[in-house]
Amino acid sequence: MAEPLPPLKSIGGQELKALFAASTAWLERHAAYVNSLNVFPVPDGDSGTNMLLTMQAALKEIGASPEHAAGAIAKLLSHGALLGARGNSGVILSQIIRGFARTIEKKDAITASDFAAALVEGSRTAYKGVVKPVEGTILTVCRESADASTSAAAHSDDLRAVLNRTVEAARISVLKTPTLLPVLKEAGVVDAGGQGLLILLEGAAKYLNGEKMELAATGASAQALEQISREEGWGFDIQFHIRGNALDVDAIRDRISSMGESTLVVGDATLIKVHVHAPTPGAILDYGCSVGVITNVIIENMQEQYIDFMAGQTARPSITAEDIAGMSTVAVVPGAGLVRVFESLGVGKIVSGGQTMNPSIQDLLTAINALKTDKVIVLPNNKNIIPAAEQAKQLTKKQVVVLHTKTIPQGIAALLAFNFQNDLETNVKAMTRAADHIRTIEITTATRSVKLDQLDVREGQVIGLLDDNLTGAGDDRTAVTLDLLRQIQAEASEIITIYYGDTVTANDAEGLREAIQKQFPSQEIEIVSGGQPHYAYMISVE
Repeated sequence: MAEPLPPLKSIGGQELKALFAASTAWLERHAAYVNSLNVFPVPDGDSGTNMLLTMQAALKEIGASPEHAAGAIAKLLSHGALLGARGNSGVILSQIIRGFARTIEKKDAITASDFAAALVEGSRTAYKGVVKPVEGTILTVCRESADASTSAAAHSDDLRAVLNRTVEAARISVLKTPTLLPVLKEAGVVDAGGQGLLILLEGAAKYLNGEKMELAATGASAQALEQISREEGWGFDIQFHIRGNALDVDAIRDRISSMGESTLVVGDATLIKVHVHAPTPGAILDYGCSVGVITNVIIENMQEQYIDFMAGQTARPSITAEDIAGMSTVAVVPGAGLVRVFESLGVGKIVSGGQTMNPSIQDLLTAINALKTDKVIVLPNNKNIIPAAEQAKQLTKKQVVVLHTKTIPQGIAALLAFNFQNDLETNVKAMTRAADHIRTIEITTATRSVKLDQLDVREGQVIGLLDDNLTGAGDDRTAVTLDLLRQIQAEASEIITIYYGDTVTANDAEGLREAIQKQFPSQEIEIVSGGQPHYAYMISVE
């Protein structure tokens, strides 16, 4: 039996740095499990990933810092966590770290009582950062852990013992989350964010108890990128304007559609915007020249773009309305096809991200600050990205408005309502109305079995979400899709747009379109290659 460790009275900056590294390493080992605790059995449960990336950003900030003052290290950690925070869980975690760091910012070393006080302030800061705090979440786990830590510190000055007691309280709190939040009990899971916080505290305790842990290597390897560079089939992304007189938009759209895919041709008799994917650009450009004068030509090798994305590089923007409008837009978009749609509609900056890959506050802040205008409208297009966007808004001197778009179709509708000649306030109102008018259907596959809202879902079944709520399940994509369309009385709509994902073929998408058209013969139905991961279809109904 190992001898008990002597009491630990305090730790300095380098010990605090090692403690956070151990916490991150322990979370890294369990991130997939935390992801699996998503209430909905969709393949985008990402609380563990978001918390891990937030912690990694915090560690990156301290780097090889030789600072020995605990307060100085904590301040750096807080700054890194804030800029790297992703998703709801990551943003809340960054606020916990922020409050923790603020309490000890002037201390060279932290004692058991300092740790308890810092955790209490971390909890308070996190609660303040959430507009409508919900119990049974990471907030509850943090608060109850902090209370236990305070009680333990009142009876012991051994930091190791206090942290061990804090972990025990966190574990009990996590197990209670389903009793506080009915949706967790119905889904048969504990809160993912609370579980993630428990794991972080466990990692810290393991470090103080003498266990060693190392971070695994992350990022795409050179070998993987080399393999990607040998893959074929990406082709070119071609964008340009056609100027002329009496341009026939429909005829031009039909012709260009026959020459490529992911086609978007919009405009009027004097100006048309063209976007299309094709193996080579020559024939399409020749055709454009034959019907008018082409300008603003952009040709991008999508294969190289994909390699850049996997390597963590940011793609350059396409056509923007900055110089005309005096304001710009930022949109978070997954999938090459959807990126092209947003670019063709004049978005100022694209931030790669979405389900399972929420961008950080730093990613959003970089995009906002890179724009030439001082007025910016941000389209998160995902409810988990809204908190990070709101935090980015606070960190820039620019006038930023975050539209709470929760789906890609809402973001597209909002961007279509953007008017170059309107002021910021008018645009925000118009874009909000347009987004609110959209109903969104998302079709994916259940990652686990669950009973939720009277639905019995088996792992591997097709499931459908209506405006982010699970409302359909079955064994056939088409049947589930038609069921959700009937739920919203799609026969009263005008346009149904199908954005198909990276696992769906054009033929499959066409088959779905035909089935929808048969069921809803009066509606106009469009198909767009979205290329989004995880979701076979995103469907906009307006």
